[in-house]
Amino acid sequence: MDAPAHHHVDRQRQVRAIGMMLAAVALFSAMDSVLKLLSAHYPAFQVTTLRGLSSLPLVLGWALATVGAKALFKVRWSLHLLRGVLGVAMMAAFVFALRSLPLSTTYSIFFVAPLMITALSVPFLGEKVGPARWVAIGVGLIGVLVVMRPTGEGVLSVAGLAVLLVALAYAISAITVRLLAKTDSVQAMMVWLLALMALGAGVLAAPDWVPVRGEDAWLIALLGVAGALGQYAITLAFKWGEASLIAPLEYTALVWGVGLDLALWGVLPDGMTWVGAAIIVASGLYLLRRERVHVESEHP
Repeated sequence: MDAPAHHHVDRQRQVRAIGMMLAAVALFSAMDSVLKLLSAHYPAFQVTTLRGLSSLPLVLGWALATVGAKALFKVRWSLHLLRGVLGVAMMAAFVFALRSLPLSTTYSIFFVAPLMITALSVPFLGEKVGPARWVAIGVGLIGVLVVMRPTGEGVLSVAGLAVLLVALAYAISAITVRLLAKTDSVQAMMVWLLALMALGAGVLAAPDWVPVRGEDAWLIALLGVAGALGQYAITLAFKWGEASLIAPLEYTALVWGVGLDLALWGVLPDGMTWVGAAIIVASGLYLLRRERVHVESEHP
């Protein structure tokens, strides 16, 4: 294929990846608000189990219809197990944090994840990150300190630290997706993440299991649908687009977080949270801009 035609196809893939990422963020924001509603009534590991179980039938049905059972077993088990462990830790820590933090504050801290992905892409994926991008990552971390305010007023709490753990686990998981995408199907990645998350969290949740209330059935159904569609969209986004191009679009979650906080819980972020979030988002958008310049210089 000649270069201009190839470049056009490449650009189309990037645009599709961006659309998928924006859809994924909206779906996950809906899912997160359901997780927050459920976290008030059930332990964190139980909510994590419900998250895995509610989406699994939908994803499994789709996987069997599209690639069949055989493709689900020809996989790199070590990386899938790593994602499963990360998935349980990430979801349980996230649910734990949501119990006491508003969505918007949780998202503001979580937004270091794209910066972590960029940093981790150097040792794990061999991507090049220049000095300007390292500065942007540093500035983003300062933004996190502003949101968490270690001086005492802010959310430097166990919940705040749990969100940092979530961001790190997410970043490592995103890198494993990049590695797995070379050999394993999207279907296998989704099925095993949910199955391992449901199984792992289920074992940990069993001793403190709380009977599920009838009135929460529709919430759990919504959790399953939003989670399955969001997972599908984000997996495609990372498969089609460069990690460093797609990741900063996570920031649109802040808009959803503030809206959902206001609509469902009647809370708004305080001034310092806005300032910190703005610093984190600005550093991420700078990374996105650097990436675009970097990509365009490679494809004149």
